[in-house]
Amino acid sequence: MLRERLNQVEERIRNAVKRAGRERSEITLVAVTKKFPAAVVLEAFALGLRHFGENYVQEFEAKHPALAHLSDAGAQFHFIGHLQSNKARIATELFQVIETVDSEKLARRLDQIGTPLQVMIEVKLSEEDSKAGSAPHALLGLIEAIRACPNLQLTGLMTMPPWSADPEQSRPYFRRLAELARTHGLAKISMGMSNDLEAAIEEGSTHIRVGTALFGLRPKTG
Repeated sequence: MLRERLNQVEERIRNAVKRAGRERSEITLVAVTKKFPAAVVLEAFALGLRHFGENYVQEFEAKHPALAHLSDAGAQFHFIGHLQSNKARIATELFQVIETVDSEKLARRLDQIGTPLQVMIEVKLSEEDSKAGSAPHALLGLIEAIRACPNLQLTGLMTMPPWSADPEQSRPYFRRLAELARTHGLAKISMGMSNDLEAAIEEGSTHIRVGTALFGLRPKTG
């Protein structure tokens, strides 16, 4: 079943890059495995997936012992949830990429730990209270602060637009993030999920975060 879903997602990616005049190699597929057990990550790795996204530090900490060896075999684990400063140390031990840096305080905390880390800045482009991220007007200061951190490598920007069944509703947010990335000379752009990955790719995404389209509905917990 996962193999079939992966093939379907790959076909969607190929069609989108073709429409956009891009190459498949420009797109990193980040498989979002939150709420799924370690066995699912292992199955996905066996099928060729190498980038995995998780939203919760404690959840991934519990899965990590079964998955740590994958990092030596080429896997990269991305943290894509809201990161509290008090979870920064354990996050640097578990993840190679933090996509959701949203403040100078968090950047300094991550840097002080001393572990080399790739980071992206999460940008808040919607008015939703539930969304986190740096305001666009504060980006320059945050970029300069991160670049002054010797242990952090700033690679790009990420955003999460308001959810909509209509992927066209996401397009203006994707376009805006791509403009901000160009303005600030950042190469990587993390945007687009299962329902709107085509629009994201057409607007310049380099990293799409796909969960449901690969793994189905997440297991209910509690």
